[in-house]
Amino acid sequence: MIAVADAPSARVQVLGCPVDALDMPATVARCIEVVERGDWTQHMAVNVAKLVSLRRDERMREIVAGSGLVSADGQGVVWGARLLGVRLPGRVAGIDLMDELLGEAARRGWRVFILGARRDVLDRAIQALEERHPGLIVAGSHDGYFSGEEEPAVCAEIRESRADLLFVAMSTPRKELFLAEHGRDLGVALGMGVGGAIDVVAGVTSRAPEAWQRAGMEWLYRLLQEPRRMFRRYATTNARFALMLAAGLVRRSTGRR
Repeated sequence: MIAVADAPSARVQVLGCPVDALDMPATVARCIEVVERGDWTQHMAVNVAKLVSLRRDERMREIVAGSGLVSADGQGVVWGARLLGVRLPGRVAGIDLMDELLGEAARRGWRVFILGARRDVLDRAIQALEERHPGLIVAGSHDGYFSGEEEPAVCAEIRESRADLLFVAMSTPRKELFLAEHGRDLGVALGMGVGGAIDVVAGVTSRAPEAWQRAGMEWLYRLLQEPRRMFRRYATTNARFALMLAAGLVRRSTGRR
């Protein structure tokens, strides 16, 4: 079992999942406090798919509860929360938060370690990030293709880098499990899972246009890019999320918790 973090005063519950009701500037400010304090904190980005998976994944529920900072990454989470009477100030997209923190790192001299993606993709992304954020110190990096037996060596590499920030660009739940199991022993202040963000930075995949993002239609943009792979996933996830919202509305109308 992992220790449950003290819940910040801005933390609310959305369908049983703790979420910090912070906008992007407030989230960045909280992250700055974390790094300056130097204590280990895991950041968790919650989207619709993750909300659905929490119903069946006890380990993931423990990890979310133990995370010092939980952001509403998906617009569907924000809209669903408001439908249930829970006010969230807006979406905090993981890729945007990563970029904000990299900017802070370049300005403040923080050291960064990036874990995940293919080696060639990682190299292209690091070059792009260093060009975007002059002065950025990438203290180390490692691709995401390592076995369980190789994890101790990867962890040692992260410790030896003396990084302040760790961005883990691996899929769910691997990135969350890695941070929960090893984070406190890595010497970093803040660990954040960024999924496919490194692929986007490297130009391997494209992000939905801003208008699609504002409309909460990034999932549709991705579906149009990869229809065969994504159709069943989104159809199943969105249907389950709709049922969860309906049940939540019934409980709210009847006064049940």
